[in-house]
Amino acid sequence: MIKVLFVNPRRFSISPAWARKIVVRAAKIEKKIKGAVEIALVGDTEIKKLNHVWRGKNKPTDVLSFSWGEGEKISGDLLGQIIISFPRIKAQAKEYKVSVKEEFTRMLVHGLLHLAGYDHVKIKEATKMFKLQEKICR
Repeated sequence: MIKVLFVNPRRFSISPAWARKIVVRAAKIEKKIKGAVEIALVGDTEIKKLNHVWRGKNKPTDVLSFSWGEGEKISGDLLGQIIISFPRIKAQAKEYKVSVKEEFTRMLVHGLLHLAGYDHVKIKEATKMFKLQEKICR
């Protein structure tokens, strides 16, 4: 079972029901995606601060994922938090010549896969993660 909590969806014109469908679809395809996930939509200023504090990178990014079970085991059904910069999504959609909805979907799924333990540091891991990401986004 997957539970979804949204922060600021209306501020950035994202339908919680539509985004919830993406999360449910991802959970049906990747069984490690289960529990409660919080999705926060923020501006570049907020995500830049978080990216600096948690990753040492003093610039905005598109998506950050924080697993509530990382490090120590946390009991219960908490999966984690996904923070998405809506201005970055809009800019990337324009750059990649896709709709904002498509780019948001891709970044939401990307964040979910990180919470499920996927990474893209090594080429083999990246290939596996991005292949699954595109399967879910179709």
